This record gives sequence, C-alpha cells and structure tokens, in this order.
Amino acid sequence: MRQRDESKRFTKMERSWIFYDWANSVYATNIMAVIFPIYYASVAGDLGNKWWGIGVSIASLIGAFLAPTLGAVADFKGNKKKLLFAFILIGTLSTAVLAFVGDWKWMLIGYVISHIGFSGSCVFYDSFLTDVTTEERMDRVSSWGYAMGYIGGSTIPFIISIAVMLLRNYDPIAMKFAILIVTVWWLVFSIPILKNVKQTHYVETPPSELAKHAFRNLVDTMKRCVSNRGLFIYLIAYFLYIDGVGAVISLATNYGATLGLGTTGMIFALLVTQLVAAPCAILFSKLSGKFGAIKMIIAAIAMYFVICGVGFFMGRLVEPYQLDLVSTTRASISAQGVAFETKEDQKAWESLQRDFVEDTRAALSAEDRSAAFAEVVADSVRKADDPTGVSYQFSGEESRSAAVAAIETAGKELAVYAKDTQKQQNYIGAKTTATALFWVLAVLVGTVQGGIQALSRSYYGKLVPRTRSAEYFGFYDVFGKFATVIGPLLYAMFYMLTDRASIGILSLLLLFGSGGLLLLFGRKHLAKTEVEMREANAIMDAAAK
Repeated sequence: MRQRDESKRFTKMERSWIFYDWANSVYATNIMAVIFPIYYASVAGDLGNKWWGIGVSIASLIGAFLAPTLGAVADFKGNKKKLLFAFILIGTLSTAVLAFVGDWKWMLIGYVISHIGFSGSCVFYDSFLTDVTTEERMDRVSSWGYAMGYIGGSTIPFIISIAVMLLRNYDPIAMKFAILIVTVWWLVFSIPILKNVKQTHYVETPPSELAKHAFRNLVDTMKRCVSNRGLFIYLIAYFLYIDGVGAVISLATNYGATLGLGTTGMIFALLVTQLVAAPCAILFSKLSGKFGAIKMIIAAIAMYFVICGVGFFMGRLVEPYQLDLVSTTRASISAQGVAFETKEDQKAWESLQRDFVEDTRAALSAEDRSAAFAEVVADSVRKADDPTGVSYQFSGEESRSAAVAAIETAGKELAVYAKDTQKQQNYIGAKTTATALFWVLAVLVGTVQGGIQALSRSYYGKLVPRTRSAEYFGFYDVFGKFATVIGPLLYAMFYMLTDRASIGILSLLLLFGSGGLLLLFGRKHLAKTEVEMREANAIMDAAAK
C-alpha cells in the first residue's frame, strides 16, 4: 500500500521542482512567444523584424557557450542552487528593463540578456530533476512540470495581461504591464524551489581546487558524450528537432504579424495553445509508459511536419498580395529615374526607398488602406524634407526636393492601388483564411509542444549519471541552444533571400526530418545506453549507502 501511494503522490521536493515551471513559463509566453514579439514588431518595422531572428540566435549562442562550464561548476556541492538563483535574478531584472526602453535596438539587447537569464536558470532547473525524483518517476514529474507551466504560469498571467491590453486598447502602458507582470510572477513563484529543493547528488571537491576539477570534469564529460554512441545520437537528434520547436515558439507571432494577422486574434489563438498543451503534456507521459518515450517523440516530430506545412500554406495565401504591392511601389519609384550626384545622397535615397517600400507593405493590412498609405507617404515626405538631416542625410535643398517629389509621385499610384476593390476583397479573403489557419496551428502546436519538451528532458535524465547531472544538462542545453541559433537564422536567411516568410517556415522541415530519422534509426543504441546508465546509477547509489 505504501509503495502504491508513493507512486501517486508527489513529494515536497517534487512539488517544489514542478512549481518552477509555474514560475518561469510566464516568460516563455509573454516575452518569448506572444506579447513582447508583437510589441517589438509594432516598434521595429520590417528591418527590426528581420533582426529579431538574429537577436534570438545571439541570445541562444551566448547561453550555449555558458551552459557546460556553469554546469560543471554546479555539480560540486552547494553550487547548483546558487547558480539557479543568480540566473533567475539576471532574467527577471533584465525583463523589467524591457518595459522602460522604446528604441527597438535597445529592446532587442534587453531581450537577449533576459533570454540568457531564462535559459541559464532552466539548465540548473532541469538538472535538479535527477535530485528530486527517481528514474521510474522522471517522465511523470517532468510532464507535470510542463503541465503546471501551461496551467498556471502560461495561462493565468497571460489572461490578466490580455484583459489589461483589451481594456486599454493595446496602449504602451498595457504592454509595459504585460512585461512587468513577468518579473513579479517569476520572482514570487521561484521561492518554493529555492527554499525546498536540495542538491542530493554532487561531486565533492575542496573550494581551492574547484576551477581545476570543473575543467577536468568538463573535458571528461565532453569525451563521454562523443564516445557513447547512444548518448551522442540522442544529443544530435535533439539538437535538430528541438530547433524546430524553439523556432515555432519564438517566431509564431512575429510570423503572423509579418503576414498582417490581427493582434487580438493571435493572442487568443495562442491562449488556446496553453489550454490544450497542459492535458496533452500529461497524456504524453501516460502514452510514453505504454509505447516508450522515443516513439512518442517521433510522433510529435511527425505532427510538426503538419504544423510547418499549414504555416507555409498560410503564408502563401497572403504573400502574393504583399509582394504585388511591393513590386508596384518599387516599379513606380524606379520609373522616375531619380539619381543623385554624391554617394552620400544616393545612400540616403536608397535607405528612404527601402523604408518607404516596407512601410507600405505593413500598411497593406490596415482597415482603411487609403488612409494608411497616405500616412506612410506623409511620414516619408516629412523625413525626407528634414533640413537637419536627422532622418536621411541629404546634402542640400535640391536633393531633398527630388526625394520628396519622387515619394509624392509614388504616393499617387498608391492611392490608385488602394481603390482597387477587387484586389482588396481578395486580400481580405486570403487574410481571413490565414487567420483561421493560425487557430488550427495553435491547437496543433498545443497537442505536442509540452509533450516533446517534457519527454526529451526526462529521457535525457535516464541517459546520464545523477552525480554529474548539471554538467550533462549543460551539454544538453548546448545542443538545444545551438539548435535555436540555427532555426531563427534559417528562417531569417530564407526570408531575406526570397522576401517570403513562408519559405523560412518551410525550411524548418529539414531539421525536424533529420532529427526524426536519427531517432528512428538509432533506437538500438539509445536502448543500450539507457540500460547501461541504469546499472551504473544503481552501483553509485549502493556505494553511497
């Protein structure tokens, strides 16, 4: 009877560990996935949006370089919780700063720092899994962690943020509130893990020799990861498929905003993702007990193929109308044959053209296109005719006048374009269908997002020695973070090369497919490593007693 109760009830340490997902998931929702990307997109414009993917990659790259070294240090007695607390402070405080900056460049820098704090804290949080529970309970505890994150951390403060934004019509104060609630929620609900969870598996070493031992263990772990075929196959597969998962999370709303989808609709659609993800994460845990973790991860990867396909089709519906406008605007400006004598004036003119074209593309989604186009023209004329040269560095009155005349001429053609009711109706129809597909995507992502992350974490915990879990999870984080360097970069690269965000989304199939195939053909090696590590951990536990 006692054994059965233990299998059903969570211990105090397990509950406290699970509760950190409740604490930090608000960052993943409000900052990484939904509200901040939309806020950033409204401030940054097309150029800043293209840099968004690069910024995400930089944050991931820095986190990847830090993770294994910090993990090696964390495995020594008493260090894991100290490092967890430090990265929680870095993440929460830099997130708060995002509410007080208005330039997109500073917003991106602040996001990079906060992302490093968030991802760093997750390394130590994940590694505590081997301290708080047993191998037999890992899938369940890990899945409940993600489920609690979706139930509480992702949903409650997210709904509060949505309510405030709707009441204030998405004004800057509402957006700042949605950012600041992340800091407060994250800090307050981190208290249980900091108070109750203890590092039960660790490496003993004198403080004076900490750096030397940490480096030695780091090199040793690296060799073991490469020489152990099963572990190496899993890490490479994880590196590939989790890239797609991370890219979908970080780029979803930015992609939708690029296509001109409504902010409110996207936010509510992603709320549905959180509600669907909670029960599905628990369901994945139960199904893994029946079919095995690897089979369930492969099933989730197959669903992401469907998700990317739907996302690509969604973009292909809307992009032809955007590119038609871009082509029309560029042709109008080019036909005027405007040229400048100095290189500086020519560069200023090229910069003005680029910004004008991208601003008209963004204005295409406005409810009143005629008014939106007229506002873009007026704003570009004002900046071009700025005698201070703050906006565009034209050398004199003649150059400014030529630029203004060219923009005004292009504006007249835009006015004609805006009155083409057939094109407008077709575009509205395409955007309505794309919005409906975004809701479909939200549900599909919810069915697999929590499950694939939870099972990936718990399965890796079965492949590594418990006494050096932080160090091994540091490498786990390296592979995950380098993957999210490549994913957003792939998206940004294909978007920039083709001017089609849909091609960027489709490129993620390369990573999902490669990761799935490695797991499929490497199952025998994975099973062998799992058995070997179970026996090794049992020997270490017996020796410790």
